[in-house]
Amino acid sequence: MALKNFHTHTTYCDGKNTAEEMILAAINQGFTALGFSGHSRTSIDPSYCMTTADTRRYIDEIKALRKKYADKIRIYIGLEADLYTDETDLSEFDYTIGSVHYVEVGGVYIPVDKASAQCQIDSVKRYFGSSFISFSQTYYENVAKLGEKINPSFIGHFDLVTKFNENDCLFSTKDPRYIEAWQAAADELLKLNVPFEINTGAIARKCRVTPYPALDIAEYITERGGEFILSSDCHDADFLSCGFDKCPERYSNCRIVDFEERLKK
Repeated sequence: MALKNFHTHTTYCDGKNTAEEMILAAINQGFTALGFSGHSRTSIDPSYCMTTADTRRYIDEIKALRKKYADKIRIYIGLEADLYTDETDLSEFDYTIGSVHYVEVGGVYIPVDKASAQCQIDSVKRYFGSSFISFSQTYYENVAKLGEKINPSFIGHFDLVTKFNENDCLFSTKDPRYIEAWQAAADELLKLNVPFEINTGAIARKCRVTPYPALDIAEYITERGGEFILSSDCHDADFLSCGFDKCPERYSNCRIVDFEERLKK
C-alpha cells in the first residue's frame, strides 16, 4: 500500500511543524502523496484555525512547495472545513474535509475534542445535565448536516465525540439512543457518496489506542456501500503514518480506497 495522507495540519493552524517540514518528513518516510488540510476559519473559536490572511499565505506557500518538490512527492492543497466555518470560497482547494468540532447550546459553542476529558465532563454537566447521550445526539445531528453546509470530499473523524471515551469510560456506546444517533447521521452522509476516514490522530495524541470510527460504525457504513480512506490527522511530523500498519487488518471487512485516485477524476 502506497503511503499517502490527506489530513495534515501545520503551523498555519494547530500543527507543530511547518508545511515544508511536513513535506520533508513525508519524503523521508517514503510517502508518494501528501495533502494539507488547514483548519478553516471559524469565528466562534479563532484559537486553533487559520485567519483570512493565514489562509492566503497557506495556499500560496503550498503551491510554491508543490513546485519545489514536484520530482519527489505529489502535494495537494485541502481544507478541513468545520460545520461552523466562515469560509465560503473553496475554489482554490483540491478537496475539503467535512468535520464537526463543536455543538451549540443557547448560543454557546462547546468543543467536542479540545482540552481534556475533565473539560468535556464539566461542559456536559453544565449544558447537558451530565448526559453524554444528549451531548452525543446533538453532535450527530450536526454531523448529519455536513452535506448541506460543506459538500465535503470526505468525512472527517465521524465519531469524534468518543475521543475521551476509550473503553466506554464516560458513556456506553451500546446504548440504543447512541446507536440510533450515529446511524441516522451515517445514513444521511452515505447519500453524499464520499468516503469516510479511518483516522488515527487520537492515537498519536495518546487519547485513544484505536482509530475512529469504532468497528461497529465502520461495518455499518460498509454494509450500506460506504468506503473509507486512511489518514493520520497529523499535527506532528513524527506521527505522519501513525497506526497505518495496523489499520488494514483491523478494518479488513471495510473498503479502503485510494483518495488520490478520486482527486484525479
